[in-house]
Amino acid sequence: MKLIPIYWWNKEVHNFRVSQTRFTKQPWAGGVVLIICVVLAMLLANLPFTKSIYRAILETDLCFHIKSPADAAGVSAIDWVFPKDMTVEKFINDILMVIFFFTVGLEIKREVVCGELSSAKKAVMPVIAAFGGVIVPAVIFTIVNHGTMASSGWGIPTATDIAFAVGILSILGDKVPISLKVFLTALAIADDLIAIIVVALFYGGQINGGLLLAALMVILFVVLMKRLGEKRFFFYVLPAIVVWFLFYYSGIHATMSGVVMALLIPMEARYNRAKFHRRHQILFNQLLEAEAADAGEFPNGPERHYLRHLSGLAKRSIGPSYRLEHKLGNFVTFFIMPVFALANAGVEITDPALFNIFSYTPDLGSVSMGVFLGLLIGKPLGITLASFLAVKCKAGEMPSKASWMMLFAVACLGGIGFTMSIFVDTLSFAGPDIPAEITAYLRDAGKIAVLLGSLCAGVLGSLLIIFVHKLEKK
Repeated sequence: MKLIPIYWWNKEVHNFRVSQTRFTKQPWAGGVVLIICVVLAMLLANLPFTKSIYRAILETDLCFHIKSPADAAGVSAIDWVFPKDMTVEKFINDILMVIFFFTVGLEIKREVVCGELSSAKKAVMPVIAAFGGVIVPAVIFTIVNHGTMASSGWGIPTATDIAFAVGILSILGDKVPISLKVFLTALAIADDLIAIIVVALFYGGQINGGLLLAALMVILFVVLMKRLGEKRFFFYVLPAIVVWFLFYYSGIHATMSGVVMALLIPMEARYNRAKFHRRHQILFNQLLEAEAADAGEFPNGPERHYLRHLSGLAKRSIGPSYRLEHKLGNFVTFFIMPVFALANAGVEITDPALFNIFSYTPDLGSVSMGVFLGLLIGKPLGITLASFLAVKCKAGEMPSKASWMMLFAVACLGGIGFTMSIFVDTLSFAGPDIPAEITAYLRDAGKIAVLLGSLCAGVLGSLLIIFVHKLEKK
């Protein structure tokens, strides 16, 4: 048998890594992976030989159960379950999604401090447009479902998925003015912030005041630590874990702890420009001296020492917030969001009526119609109307080199809800007055509507952008 040359193997591994790196750097790559995971989740949830395994994995118990031997009366002195009701599905939605929300919080903070939301002039237009894109879909959903069991799902069609929206814009290239790409990105970030507030205020559980007060005390301690100049990330890890536990048991959705802690991570680096240049010059001179003393193999022992210090110097000259956002970016895009899609997009189609978007019953209402119309019509209508009012009232400025037709076409991409909409759907419809099977049905209907509405919004937005671009070129 002829052995494969080792150099050929190394070349193939290298080529694979280069291709992988190129793929992950594409702005549309995250959307492609999410679509694949949605299709896979639907298959796993509906194929006869996988659906039982799929549900069993998601419902697997992950709790630690400590129980002492029972006494004569059958009572155990110690019977402790931690964390409560934790399954694989809840682990994904309540723990992994904390990292997703943490990253979103870092992005929002960066944009507010030094990005597209950093000044009133930059922020006013996309923020007003984002509010319009939240209010109109919520109103449409409420009109459709007022007084029914589905009424609490009004938050589902209010979100925009930035990964898909920006990914489609990147594929369309120069058909969209750069100013509108910036506008949609800033709008989606403002939309995320509004969605976070909606989840915190309207989709939590019964509030435990004592635990919430304890969480606030920990947060105040972190604020004080930050004010005193602590910039090492390690000292923020333990408080973040404590805040998560306190939020989890206090009734506020645990993912909100990720947003809170993200806003507290320092953006300022440990070394400013002058200190960096001074220490860099010293270390670089020492490196040159070590090289002159031993011109042999590079790097030798002393050279490795100074190179490590130079590497540490470079790291400490970038703020912890920026470093974390950079490190977590691909992990969130190519692991957490796909895993979330695998766990939550798998709707078992037991009733074909789930695909009947416009079905309506007096008791249940129509989650499908409310979500679908909210995403496909409410989002672009709300964004465009709010932008129009902002410009006419001189509260905001129209993006440069953009027409109202193109702005409306881009606003249609705001109807791609996906990740955040599905997340809100998983929190909706729970209540003592709604039976568990009805809750499950409403959530499944909401997920199907999110997928169909997002797909239609993406297709409609793309076609309109192409059409308007050709029209304006004439």
